Amino acid sequence: MVYQFHSKAGPDVIMLSDLSQRIFDILEHPLEKRGILIAERLPEFIARLESAITADIAAKSSASDTPADFDQEKPTADRLGQRAFPFLELMKQARAANEPIVWGI
Repeated sequence: MVYQFHSKAGPDVIMLSDLSQRIFDILEHPLEKRGILIAERLPEFIARLESAITADIAAKSSASDTPADFDQEKPTADRLGQRAFPFLELMKQARAANEPIVWGI
């Protein structure tokens, strides 16, 4: 399934369900076919996602310090920060404009 997130504050963000579910698990918010992230909760959601991105970076860099990993290719496609960046930016723009983010409408 594909989710398209809208806000008057910025451009639409389109994500597949696996990434959407991963992000919404981090936000501790249910991901339904239709929904809304109200502007009042965006600072909390932004902080949670930024914290998860920081933890993901730290985990990947500590894992790459081990000698066994030097022989393996390091996948970069699944980095949370890269994949979640458009959604994080939309949340920041929506917070600045005090606008909600909606999807499935």
